[in-house]
Amino acid sequence: MKTLSLTFKGSLGKSHVLKLNYAKDGLDKDTLITQMVALAKSNAFQKDGENIYAVPVSAKYIKTTEEVIVSKDDTKALKSVQA
Repeated sequence: MKTLSLTFKGSLGKSHVLKLNYAKDGLDKDTLITQMVALAKSNAFQKDGENIYAVPVSAKYIKTTEEVIVSKDDTKALKSVQA
C-alpha cells in the first residue's frame, strides 16, 4: 500500500502530518506544491486555535509492505495454544 504523507507547520510552530491512503499515484512536485499551498491558504483545519496546516513543508509517498507470519490457515496451531 502507498500512502501520500504531507507535512505542514502549524500556525503555532508545531509539525503536523496529513496522511492520504487513497491518493493518486505519481503526483509531480509542481502539483503537490500547488495543492499544499491551496490547502494552507484555505485555513480549513483548525484545532485549539491553531491552523494546523499553515505552512507546507514536505510531501512523500510511503510504501508499506505486509509479510504474513501467521494466517487464518494456521488455525490448528492457534487452537492448540488456546486449549
